[in-house]
Amino acid sequence: MTTAPSGMERWISTFLDAQAAERSAARNTRLAYGRDLLDFAGWLKHRGLDYTTVSREGVEDYLISCEAEGLSPATRARRLSAIRQLFRFAHEEDWRADNPALRLSAPGREKKLPQVLSLDEVDRLLEAARDKGRSLDDQIRNCALVELLYATGMRVSELVELPVAAVRGDPQMILVRGKGGKERMVPLSPPARVAVADWLTRRDRAEDLARKEGAPASKFLFPGRGTAGHLTRNHFYILIKQIAVLAGVSPSKVTPHTLRHAFATHLLAGGADLRVIQTLLGHADVATTEIYTHVLDDHLKSLVLTHHPLARRTEDE
Repeated sequence: MTTAPSGMERWISTFLDAQAAERSAARNTRLAYGRDLLDFAGWLKHRGLDYTTVSREGVEDYLISCEAEGLSPATRARRLSAIRQLFRFAHEEDWRADNPALRLSAPGREKKLPQVLSLDEVDRLLEAARDKGRSLDDQIRNCALVELLYATGMRVSELVELPVAAVRGDPQMILVRGKGGKERMVPLSPPARVAVADWLTRRDRAEDLARKEGAPASKFLFPGRGTAGHLTRNHFYILIKQIAVLAGVSPSKVTPHTLRHAFATHLLAGGADLRVIQTLLGHADVATTEIYTHVLDDHLKSLVLTHHPLARRTEDE
């Protein structure tokens, strides 16, 4: 057995480095793993234990304490996944002879259907995005953001990190780098192409002025002033809520991810093949995409109960 790094923090940092190098784990994934594993490390330290000595029963006790704190099944399942992967790595590196979390069952996760936005609500959001912003540049950028998100079904991180090179030359399809560095091609709708072209003109003009003042050129389609160099996910989350208010759509229904759901649901309702939608969304497993069939089933059921003449007659009786 090889010598394990000293200290639980070193275990975590070595594990996360390996996740980045060998599995191309996204930065946000690594941050989530790190937070969960540090919480587990603190719990162990308080009880005089560490990663080298904890048993299966110890891991179970930790999960029970998480439940007692009121953590959701989804959060507890995520923490168990992080712990299991850490110990799998430790076992492969011969730091431990076993994986104490290997045979533990994850808490049952409640299946929640995604929020559904109607075509009318999406149209209102797209229209409102054109008027949201303190300047014309901001309005044109916001329009491009929302048109692009709905046209492609991208994840918000994929959208804000999209390189400007991906949209040069007015392409009908763009290359998107998703989870784990996996790439996929997604088509652009005519309105999205127009919105992106309008934004490129404004963006490039601002970039030229910034370069003359000594600022480095940005490689991102949507540059930002922060250390990341691009518009942040949090900024866009706040922005889409503000656009929802302007559009007269309940902000509780609208997040960057609900526009991704709308993209998939509206494609499915229009007759698109489930496997095609899986490819466009970048889902590794078609089972993840199948949730949209349930969303559609519920929507159709609601339409029948609300608008079918027999349903109305029953209510009258």
